[in-house]
Amino acid sequence: MAAESSFDVVSKLDRQEVDNALNQTAKELTQRFDFKGTGAAISWQGEDGIEIKANSEERVNAALEVFKERLVRRKLSLKILDPADEPKPSGKEYRLAIGLKEGISTEDAKKISKLIRDEGPKGVKAQIQGDELRVSSKKKDDLQAVQTLIKEKDFDLALQFVNYR
Repeated sequence: MAAESSFDVVSKLDRQEVDNALNQTAKELTQRFDFKGTGAAISWQGEDGIEIKANSEERVNAALEVFKERLVRRKLSLKILDPADEPKPSGKEYRLAIGLKEGISTEDAKKISKLIRDEGPKGVKAQIQGDELRVSSKKKDDLQAVQTLIKEKDFDLALQFVNYR
């Protein structure tokens, strides 16, 4: 009898890469001509948040676009960002708080698990383990089919597949 193969579906941040993208954005905001005199700045806001400040709503949104470009260049998904709807005025400047999403919520894990049960190959099992999902099967080909299935569906999460064995 063949041993079970498995992999984990996770949603993790590479904090170092996010920090590098943030530092590159901060440097660009100080050097670019169109940001001169706008007070544009980007900084960490606690452990799981980023804040962008500038003297106008347009400059805040432009700074956000610069940050998104840096994330994409570092091969990070934009799905990790959870920006507030619009920049909020705060005195003479505008501020935009951006949350960083990490981990798979129980609700999302249930959606992925249901997808695997309904549309995946027979004999594939999915178990929710905290903020990740373990998928197991006797056939490795079935696991690869499940990975393809999950990639094709657009979940509002940056998903990775780890611990493939």
